[in-house]
Order: sequence, then C-alpha cells, then structure tokens
Amino acid sequence: MFNHEVIDFTVEKFRLDSYHGYIPTEIGMGLKRTDTNQPLAIVSEAYEPVQYQDIVSGVEAALTMSGLDMTDAEFETNVYKNGAKLELRAKFPAHSLSLDHTDEVIPEFVFRTSHNRTWANNGMMGLWRGFCYNTLVSGDKLAYVYGRHTKNFNIPAFASKIKNAGEYIASDGFNQMKEWYHTGISRDATVDLFTHTLAKRTDNVTRKTVANKVMLSNLMKIFDEETRHLHGRGHYEKYATRNAGTLWTAYQAATCWSSHDKIVGYSGNGDRPSHSTIGVREEKVRKMLHSPQWLQLAA
Repeated sequence: MFNHEVIDFTVEKFRLDSYHGYIPTEIGMGLKRTDTNQPLAIVSEAYEPVQYQDIVSGVEAALTMSGLDMTDAEFETNVYKNGAKLELRAKFPAHSLSLDHTDEVIPEFVFRTSHNRTWANNGMMGLWRGFCYNTLVSGDKLAYVYGRHTKNFNIPAFASKIKNAGEYIASDGFNQMKEWYHTGISRDATVDLFTHTLAKRTDNVTRKTVANKVMLSNLMKIFDEETRHLHGRGHYEKYATRNAGTLWTAYQAATCWSSHDKIVGYSGNGDRPSHSTIGVREEKVRKMLHSPQWLQLAA
C-alpha cells in the first residue's frame, strides 16, 4: 500500500550531553535517526520510540481488515522534517459518490504521527471532493483515532471504525451532504456564519467578536465562485450576481480555505499551506460544523 522505502530507517534515544550538536546538558534524552545521526527531538528518559515501519504496518492491517474496496486506490506517503513527521493518505475512488451529477466526493483516509511529538498519533476517514481534493471534515461520526503513543494503537478497533465510517459515508453522511446541497443560504447569513466561526477574532478595543476582514473576504470570494459554478451558469454568468448560495457552497468555501493559500483570484487551485496549518484549519472547519450558527442554518 504505502511507500516503505521513504520510511526505511530507525530512530533511537541518546544522551544530549553525548551529542556535540546540542548544547551539553546534564539531563534529558534526544531522539535521532540511526542512518544519518540526524537529531529529531528531545524526549524524556521514559519515552519509548516506535518505528515508522511498525506504525505503517499497523495502519495497513487496519485498512485491510476494514473491508474497503481497494480497486484503483491511491496511496501517498509524506515524510517531513527529515523524518520527524509522517503523514499517510489513501483515496478510495471505488467508493466515490456524486452530488446531483455535478460534484464528486471521494472517501479518503489520513493518518498522522511524528517522532518530534508535534503530531500525536491520529487518523480519520473523511470525504474529499474530486474537483480539487479539498478536505471535507464532516464530523464525529467518521472514523477517528487519537493516541499520545502508537503502542496503544488498537488495530482491530480502528479497522472497525473505518468500516463504520464507510457505511456512514454511503448512507447518513452522504444524505446529509445532499441536504446541504439543496439548502439555501443568503450571503448575509454566510457572512454571519464565517464571522462567528472561521474568521472570528476579538476586537482589542471593544472586546466584541468581529471578523478578520481579509479572511472573510477570501471566504466570501470562494463562496461566490462555488455558487456561480455549482448552482449558476459558471463562466457564462458574471461574478457576484447572486445574493444566495447553499450550505454546500459555504461548506466548500470553508474546506477550500482549509487546504489552500492565496485564495484571492480563486480558480479552484490555490497553493497549499504548510502541513501543520492544514491540520489546524481542518479542526476549525470541524468546529464550524458543530457551531450554533451552522446547526441553525442546517435545521
């Protein structure tokens, strides 16, 4: 499944005062690659490293046990910071679904872990949009696993979660997204939604919740473009002629923001922000879907 060649190395602990690359200290341990001696992190005496090969093998076992259709599945293995961080992604086009014959969503699995403890061990199954693979984080019912240490990673339990997520995607989750596709929302209501969620900030003078104007402008730019192309006449329709969209176009604006930078002049293909930023933004989108503003609009 995943590319084991890029994770074909091991890590081990060493005393900081024995490594000249660090300022000598009497206490503490470091973590380094054994093939390059590259230091990756400072860890405690009690820390027990788990090798990426073992982690990936466990993830592959969970995916196999889940019963997902692997036909034409795409697997991606991303290593960051000289091996300090690892991200696994797998797309399952055999389970792709179409919204109103115009927009395709593809189930995708993501698992992140790290040796430098910037990423705890966490994985999820979500729905990704075929148009530009924006992250669609549709809530708690999708498979999610979290743990501070991979030695506690329960493969059968996670496989069961993934299987349940697949069933949810094919039923409740997809039906929910279909409802979003046909639920109208005015531009004013969309501005209010983003002002109180993704673009929210506290004014230092009034201490009231106000919008980050640049972020709000970018989000509304995407909302208008999504509405024009999905519910209007696309390029045959002038920009900013519609005063309403749907919950789906608001959702797409949020998920595009989570996975792209430089949105101004949006064409569906912005630059990707850093992997750390993407993780933070995905969590904000998830919280937006549980906010009072969103739940009221979706009711």
